[in-house]
Amino acid sequence: MSDLLAWQLADSAFPTGGFAHSGGLEAAWQSGEIANRAALEAFAVTVLEQTGSGLLPLVNAAYRAPSRFNALDHLADVFLINPVANRASRVQGRALSATAARIWPTDAVSAVAARVEAGLGHQGPVMGAVFAALNLSPGAARQVCLYTAVRGVLAAAVRLGIAGSYESQRIQYDLAPAITAIADRACDLDESDLAHTAPIVDVLQSAHDRLYSRLFQS
Repeated sequence: MSDLLAWQLADSAFPTGGFAHSGGLEAAWQSGEIANRAALEAFAVTVLEQTGSGLLPLVNAAYRAPSRFNALDHLADVFLINPVANRASRVQGRALSATAARIWPTDAVSAVAARVEAGLGHQGPVMGAVFAALNLSPGAARQVCLYTAVRGVLAAAVRLGIAGSYESQRIQYDLAPAITAIADRACDLDESDLAHTAPIVDVLQSAHDRLYSRLFQS
């Protein structure tokens, strides 16, 4: 069941609002940083690495101790100093919590939803607490986080006209080993290991609200 649950959570039909965000790709593209497929693939790898160091530690910590959600939620808020990324984290975290509460109205999921409603609802802690409440395995939880992060970037690339559907799917497939490697490397991380590994992407994303025109929220 854990495998089937992971597939459901990673499915593009799962309504968490992830496709409203480009992960900073739109701002990077309009800044001239994404000129070809190689640049797009490098950007996707960078997002994976940042997810591994800046999101998975919080996912792990909340998964292991959901009762610490409030503290981890506030830590995520302090860690995400980029206002665009901070807002996106809260929007996507709260959307995941609300969706999970409707699909799986168990006591465990409802308890997480109540904590999220009373707090900030950042994505990392929400993912960890929700996935623990659903009994998704820790390894699958990390892979779902990484997969959906890169899937969102590549879906945005298609909508922006940077890459075609087939090309983006090929990149997604080529990045499978990186997803596995980063997920394995992050297995023992917790909130004390939080780090920003992509400062340039962070700076580019922070300019998103100042773009003349934009399709995405972040």
